[in-house]
Amino acid sequence: MADHWRPRASLAAVRARARLLAGLRGFFAERCVLEVETPILSAAANPDPAIEPLHLDADLTGAGPGRWYLQTSPELPMKRLLAAGSGPIYQVCKVFRADERGRRHHPEFTMLEWYRPGFSLDDLMDEMAALVRCLAADAGLAEERITYRDLFRDRLGVDPSSSQLQTLQSTAVEQGIASARALDLDRDGWLDLLLSHCLEPHLGQGGLTFLHDYPPSQAALARIVPGERPVARRFELYWRGMELANGFDELADADQQRLRFEQDLAVRAGRGQAPLPPDGHLLAALGHGLPACSGVALGLDRLLLCLCGHDHIDQVLAFPVERA
Repeated sequence: MADHWRPRASLAAVRARARLLAGLRGFFAERCVLEVETPILSAAANPDPAIEPLHLDADLTGAGPGRWYLQTSPELPMKRLLAAGSGPIYQVCKVFRADERGRRHHPEFTMLEWYRPGFSLDDLMDEMAALVRCLAADAGLAEERITYRDLFRDRLGVDPSSSQLQTLQSTAVEQGIASARALDLDRDGWLDLLLSHCLEPHLGQGGLTFLHDYPPSQAALARIVPGERPVARRFELYWRGMELANGFDELADADQQRLRFEQDLAVRAGRGQAPLPPDGHLLAALGHGLPACSGVALGLDRLLLCLCGHDHIDQVLAFPVERA
């Protein structure tokens, strides 16, 4: 304990973070994307059941005690700026999530999020790849793009849109996931288990891998494309077996967004999670009109792990939570 005053990251990693921040700001300045800042605290929260926010109870307005949520992402207020006519914007900020601590997880981390009106999801993947190549100083960094369905069919022999739950469980058992026999999961639960244990470690090993077009049940805040097999226009970026970014062709329909908030709250209630107040300001902004756009959130600490060749998030954090 005597040396816990010292930073956990090396000074080389601290300098690498400074170069990364300078590099990304130069990248966006050249492309005329405006840097913005939005609140870390909000009276509303994203009710996504997969993400648990941190909160504090305090009187911040003089109107009496209230509950305030630390942002898990700057997405909701940034969309309000887009609806107000900001044009293309980005933000570098701290975000906070409860129950996240591990080799690649930390309850406080640094996120880069940006939005591009008029960009398709393919355009955004192009820009995402260009940014990583710029920050890695590797213009030849390879890239592949594969759909969620094709990944499961090609590498596990199952169809995520139609395989029976028993087939998904049997596949998990065959792949050596020790707990699979005893688990009782829904479709998305089995797909997440297979993705994280069997597929993710192999993604992005020869360069960047964009996994795109997810099942509609995993749309989050993405637009859904109807058809024989509807898909959510969403991508995740992987590099060296690690998920770095999550991008969307953004949902702009206020009624659909309200419905998804209600569905998320119902799932939270079914799981015994605390209810969260959805963002009425966002719904009003969507009702006013969000321009057609794509947006993406990138975990900068994880990107720094890849750039520095480290394998634990603490190696790129000056003071992890245990030393904060």
